[in-house]
Amino acid sequence: MRFFLTIFLSIFILSLNAEECEVSNWGPADEIGNANLITPNSILKASKLIKTGKTYSLGIVIDANTPAYPPRSLSLQVVQPDQQFGNQSSPNSTYNDDIFQGWFGIGSQLDGLGHLGGPDGTFYNCNKGKDFAKINGLTKLGIETVPPIVARGIILDMAKHFGVEYLEAGRSFSVEDVKAVERKQGTPIKKGDVVIFHTGWIDAKLDKEPEVWGSGEPGQSPEVAEYLASKEVVAVGADNWGLDVIPPKDMNKAFQGHVILLKENGIYILEAMNTGPLVKDKALEFLFVLGHAKVRGAVQMIINPIAIK
Repeated sequence: MRFFLTIFLSIFILSLNAEECEVSNWGPADEIGNANLITPNSILKASKLIKTGKTYSLGIVIDANTPAYPPRSLSLQVVQPDQQFGNQSSPNSTYNDDIFQGWFGIGSQLDGLGHLGGPDGTFYNCNKGKDFAKINGLTKLGIETVPPIVARGIILDMAKHFGVEYLEAGRSFSVEDVKAVERKQGTPIKKGDVVIFHTGWIDAKLDKEPEVWGSGEPGQSPEVAEYLASKEVVAVGADNWGLDVIPPKDMNKAFQGHVILLKENGIYILEAMNTGPLVKDKALEFLFVLGHAKVRGAVQMIINPIAIK
């Protein structure tokens, strides 16, 4: 009898845990999360932010030496197929092709909703990793499902807020800090926004101290991720490689902001955003435009978003 009671209690506890996952407000079949907030009307409204027509590239240049979250790397080979020994496939031209071998999660990148889940293997909208994460690609939440992201974008200059050129690795900022920057800049976070933090980390460390760049980073606290989720933003990014502060205050909650944004709220993450030029020009509010490569089943994607001021 005790054996069956133990089994019953175990099943009951498991059922309670299973109920902890909340289905998305967009419905049980949804795969794009807060990208649902992007509409023709929201895009037209955001387009009115364009005042000068100046464009800024938010992506960084990447190569085999770009520091990345281990073991990520890339290799590029340029070849001339069928042109060996003087052969030419066309009498009036020669050509180069390239072969890429590497990870999509390197350099400036978009984290899709299939990237990070909870400790029980549950991802956005109660999708179980064992059901959709196949060796040859995700069958749900793949990067190809993400629509073009066109929205109001804002830079929150956290380095200026703290009166420094850049924040040190391990330095986080609070909700109160974020709200203070919103007020000082006159750039309140609004529903449907793309919010990007400037910590000075790329400008200070990426080229000069790549080992330091990749060994830690300043970034948001989990409470900030919760605050941004409450604001119903579409995406959150920063000029560092992982958005969340590393090392974290609680080592058991590393990248907790990823879990909060991706898994719990369907909010995309933008990493290694080149914010320096925008901050220099005080271009803190702009039209954000991102159209990415749609590799079916991919988890992340190398990107180069454009800010138009």
